Amino acid sequence: MTQSEFLNVVMPFKDKLYRLAKRLLVSSEEAEDATQEILMKLWAKKKMIENYKNVEAFAMTMTKNFCLDRLKSKQSNNLKLVHSNYADGASSLQKQVESKDSVSWVERIMEELPEQQKMVLQLRDIEEYDFDEISELLEMKPTAVRVTLSRARKTVREKLLQKHSYGIG
Repeated sequence: MTQSEFLNVVMPFKDKLYRLAKRLLVSSEEAEDATQEILMKLWAKKKMIENYKNVEAFAMTMTKNFCLDRLKSKQSNNLKLVHSNYADGASSLQKQVESKDSVSWVERIMEELPEQQKMVLQLRDIEEYDFDEISELLEMKPTAVRVTLSRARKTVREKLLQKHSYGIG
């Protein structure tokens, strides 16, 4: 596989790798490092890539495993979940502030979710993977993916409603 063939295969989903890494790790820098590491590993396996049915799913699995290993390592003391930057230029300043506050609360709530729920929610609602892809990536049965997603969404919804009903707390 030539470099240009490799780039044609890998580049379309490079941003998804980064977003998954960013969801699981600390910062943009950590996510960039993880993405680079995965791309280097893929390049090292370039001769075997053609044997994979779905290179993107393989790369997402590699990213997930790499990030989870990083979180388990001793260096994880300073790692945490960060993800934001949603803004609508057409909305009023008040709506922007409210929107940013809601996104911030969703992020905080997602941080508290169990790892599996966090990953399923990220892959389904943010990366827009279908259930079969998620079940393959996370090695779960499709029904388990649906149940996990449902529980994650319910938790986020309940905690958001609680926040909006009772104020900040």
